[in-house]
Amino acid sequence: MLLFDRKRVFGVPVNIVNLDKILDTITYLIEKDSKGNNIMAVNAEKIMYAQKNQFLLKCLENSSFLIPDGAGATVALKVIHSIKTERIPGADLMLNICRLSAEKGYKIFIYGAKEEVNKKAVEKLKESFPNINIVGRSNGYVSSEDMDSLIKQINDSKTQVLFVALGSPKQEIWISKYLSRLNVNICQGIGGTLDTIAGNVKRAPVFFRKTGTEWIYRLIKQPQRIKRHIKIWHFIIKVIKIWLIKKITHIPISTS
Repeated sequence: MLLFDRKRVFGVPVNIVNLDKILDTITYLIEKDSKGNNIMAVNAEKIMYAQKNQFLLKCLENSSFLIPDGAGATVALKVIHSIKTERIPGADLMLNICRLSAEKGYKIFIYGAKEEVNKKAVEKLKESFPNINIVGRSNGYVSSEDMDSLIKQINDSKTQVLFVALGSPKQEIWISKYLSRLNVNICQGIGGTLDTIAGNVKRAPVFFRKTGTEWIYRLIKQPQRIKRHIKIWHFIIKVIKIWLIKKITHIPISTS
């Protein structure tokens, strides 16, 4: 189900949407009891990776929501398509869904991360949202042999919202593989968000978040991530090239 308009950035689709519209739509889908809707984040690194990984690209193509998680996606949409859209970090969207769920009484299940991280994150969420109804949780170290049991656990909990914290592209692949067997209304891939909630990883200061440069902060704090950020630099160079061509020639550039 395609819920919002999409544009492509180097062949990878991104939704043109804002936070309020997503939350309104999530409310509608849960109240309607629409099953199998999923949310995946799109950023510069994932766009570059999806260009060479057709399975990941297919996972993104089939997603209900493709949120512009990074500044790279929103800047590219502006440069390539002259469309201004809101950046929606996956971590912020998750917390807003938790707030919404606490207000509406929606049931939540949290799957992923290490056992101690998952447990601590659930405790922190209950502190932040006293009315939140977390009906189940599981760490991310579930073997393929035990996956049927996990699916049954999730379905038996009658959860409406499932958060999957397995990191990318593992979580996108997991969602694409198992979503059809799940009786959930909304499933969101949240990457390393549980580590942030649990306090194991400090999120970037507000300045970096507002300017969309959290990746620079993470690189400063974790220089070992340099190989991952090479993809981001390649993405930036591609966007700059398109911007220069459009400036010089005034000719629209197609990147679909």
